Amino acid sequence: MNRSRFLTASATLAAGAAAPGLAASVPGGTNLVETRAEFDAGAFDAIVGRPARIRQVFEAVAFKPTLWNNVKNSLNGLQFGYGHAAADITIATAGHGPSSAYGYSDYVWQKYRIGEFFKIADAAGQTIASNIWLKAKAPYDPAAGPDDENGMYQDTSIEMLQRRGVIVLACHTAAEEQARGIVKGGFAPAGMTPSEVAADILTHLIPGALVNPSMVATVAVLQKVHDYTYAALTF
Repeated sequence: MNRSRFLTASATLAAGAAAPGLAASVPGGTNLVETRAEFDAGAFDAIVGRPARIRQVFEAVAFKPTLWNNVKNSLNGLQFGYGHAAADITIATAGHGPSSAYGYSDYVWQKYRIGEFFKIADAAGQTIASNIWLKAKAPYDPAAGPDDENGMYQDTSIEMLQRRGVIVLACHTAAEEQARGIVKGGFAPAGMTPSEVAADILTHLIPGALVNPSMVATVAVLQKVHDYTYAALTF
């Protein structure tokens, strides 16, 4: 896979489903199991292994939005409490299972009824129909005080945390397996195959999402190869 394509395909927001035969444009390809030949390990390593003094990975399976508050608290504690420069901190989120949905664009949420598929509801019990955790709530202003409740350092949105350097990982295996459940459960438009649904999901991730072959394997690589400390919050 072309490296620039690997890095940018997740931000593509085309209107329709990915056409069959476009494996080269789908991060990780269209096979159920992503192979080494389909994975740009060099590009992946360059992002997760960027220079940093502190690296941490948050693994999330069950869908519990408190994940993002914990990520925010870790960033703030490391930067303001321990005094590490923001550029010296790298945090990655490893969402799979239902938590894969954090990395799905509104297009995916709406087309495949992700809220219904994963049974994600608000406090009133209403099914959530879009990725309400994505959009930033505060302006990006590094000069803001960390105690400002309306400032960037208390913003738990995915966009703001990404701007602060958080890497949102996306699992190729999860997308492939979920696509099969989506088709079987009747959540996909009639006639779509699981492979087409998976390709559509993988080409309509949130901007900046970084696809890896298997999240459970990637957590091991982050710990062993890239010296990430591990936090499991939402199982």
